[in-house]
Order: sequence, then C-alpha cells, then structure tokens
Amino acid sequence: MPVHVLTPQALDAQLQTAEKLCQQRGKRLTPIRKQVLELLLKQQRSLKAYELLDLFRQDQPGAAPPTVYRALEFLTEEGLIHRLDAVNAWTACVDANGHPHDLLIVCTKCGAVAELCAPQLSAQLAECVAKAGFALATQETELQALCKNCQQSLCS
Repeated sequence: MPVHVLTPQALDAQLQTAEKLCQQRGKRLTPIRKQVLELLLKQQRSLKAYELLDLFRQDQPGAAPPTVYRALEFLTEEGLIHRLDAVNAWTACVDANGHPHDLLIVCTKCGAVAELCAPQLSAQLAECVAKAGFALATQETELQALCKNCQQSLCS
C-alpha cells in the first residue's frame, strides 16, 4: 500500500512541480522524460527498467531500452526519482520540491517505497561508517523490508 494517495490532481501537481523544477534549473522535461516520470508516479512502487519499458511501449511500441535508461538517468540527476540499488529499480520521488529524504524503505516483495527524513539516524550511520574508515557515498540510505500488506499476506 502506498504511503501517499495519488489522486488525478496530485498526479498533475507532481508533474507540474517537476516541470517547474526543471525550468528553474535550465533543464527540459521532454515528453519522454515526463512520460517515464508519470509511469513511475502512477505505479506507486518501484519498477525495474524493463518493467518501465513494457509500460512505455504501450504508448510508444518501437521504444528501445536506451530511451528509458536516458530518461531514468535525467530524472535521477534532477532528484525527481530515486535509484534503488537494493532492488535494482527506480521509484518516483513523491516530494521532489519538499524536504529532503535521506531514508528509503523498500519492500522487497511488492516494491512499495517509503521516503523518510531521519537526519539523526543518518548522522549516526555516517559516524559508524567513519569509524570503520569509510565515508558515505550518497545522502540516501536504503533499507530492505516488508510492507504491512506483504507481512499480512505471509501470515495468511
């Protein structure tokens, strides 16, 4: 179950926010990029690149993998989506214009994602990593978990 409710108005607002952010940064949210973002927003879960490509091909039958990969790269660089290394997938950032989130919780069964802001936890993690002689490579930490729905389906 998604953490947020995606109404048609909320979808439009998120796409408008993405357009506005790109314009402010001197970037262009092309129709292809916008369509990939919209697909991720509508799915309300993480998707692998080829799942996205299959959805994208419903409107653009001849689309090749590089089309989707280029869009994913742009959207990630602009902070409009998250790359989830733990499950090799992407998810829409539901608050691209709001507070930064440094903790992503990914359901390993259904792909649901929760974006959280946990600065104290991130600071503790950075400290532990530093004590081990390393430095964090990214500002986001991914945790693999089972969402409430998937936990319940295991018990049924």
